Amino acid sequence: MAGPEQRADYRAFYEIPTRWMDNDVYGHVNNVHYYSYFDTAIAHFLIREGGLDPWQSEVIGFCVESGCQFRSAVKFPERITAGLRVTKLGRSSVRYEIGLFRDDDQETAADGFFVHVFVTRDEQRPAPIPDRIRAALARLAHLPDRPLE
Repeated sequence: MAGPEQRADYRAFYEIPTRWMDNDVYGHVNNVHYYSYFDTAIAHFLIREGGLDPWQSEVIGFCVESGCQFRSAVKFPERITAGLRVTKLGRSSVRYEIGLFRDDDQETAADGFFVHVFVTRDEQRPAPIPDRIRAALARLAHLPDRPLE
């Protein structure tokens, strides 16, 4: 098992406040909310940087695989920052890696991944990633110590 990731390993960042309702009976954010944080960060990026219109774009991304490694507990009222990077960019798919950072911590509290396959809205069949989205994703992929696969 590899150690926690560092803030410097990510290219884009989105702050996500924890909510009172995110805590479970054990006093920390329940694991299901981590996936929501991942999805929220990716959606912000695709909409703001890639020009995705979730309600009207002809090509949209479906999550086909995801995972998370929990490293340390997060709890309300901590502030979460989600870091994003891309480790694989195919014709119709992309693998994002997401690091969740507590407050100003430099090491991840959780690291995860999402794989999106882009599909046509109507037929829901794989489609090439639209040019504007591909260009935005490519900006997340250029890490000096981590070449794109």
